[in-house]
Amino acid sequence: MGWEVAQRLRAAGHKVIGVDLRDSEIVADLSTDGGRRSAVGELLTTSGGVLDGAVLAAGLGPIPGRERLIAQVNYFGVTELLDALRPALARSDRAKVVVIASNSATTTPAVPRRAVRAFLAGDGEKALRAVRFYGRASAAMIYAASKIAVARWVRRQAVRPDWAGAGIRLNAVAPGAVTTPLLAEQLADPKEAKAVKSFPVPVGGYGDAGHLADWMMFMLSDAADFLCGSVVFVDGGSDAYFRAESWPAPVPARSLARYLLRFLSYPRSGG
Repeated sequence: MGWEVAQRLRAAGHKVIGVDLRDSEIVADLSTDGGRRSAVGELLTTSGGVLDGAVLAAGLGPIPGRERLIAQVNYFGVTELLDALRPALARSDRAKVVVIASNSATTTPAVPRRAVRAFLAGDGEKALRAVRFYGRASAAMIYAASKIAVARWVRRQAVRPDWAGAGIRLNAVAPGAVTTPLLAEQLADPKEAKAVKSFPVPVGGYGDAGHLADWMMFMLSDAADFLCGSVVFVDGGSDAYFRAESWPAPVPARSLARYLLRFLSYPRSGG
């Protein structure tokens, strides 16, 4: 999906600075602290300290044995880069950022809440400990926890003054099963393939990476100026299949009360 959107951006005349393990403008390993720092340093140098947008597409699927890599790339490979790149995005005019989340965030049962909390607290090791008792399913659990956490991070940060207030629009797209090398790897494992093929997709089949890239192109465009903190599900209907009655959800009473108190405390003009 990242490759597809990069091709579309280049075709539209934009300069794209890719970051990957190999064959890219910047070669870096986003699963390590040093690799992330190196990527940020090279990005800032190459861009001259100004970025008009970003697509955070690096990610690993729920393949058993990769739990640590999944945690480091899927969560910290997004949040640490964006934290460091935020000033460069703020120097642009109406910068747009798209994070690739996943519908696994809402369709994976029994994901340990403590793993999600650990990610959001910046503790990857604690997140890994929270799923270690799941055996072979621990990869699916850490994957879903990382995607829940990164979606919540997007929602929390997007509305803050240093993001929305600085003119940066931060959003996420949540795909389902999309035809990519990652999906091909899962389908090559008989047990993984059985799980993937049994998963409900109301429209049938798998998504197309090019179609997801088209969605991201919209989210990077001026048409997305009013899009802020959204997680857009492009998953063939799977999220709606499982959560038809769960969304939209009402504002929690405590949050609404805080808002009303602030509203009532604002000075009123005469009349």
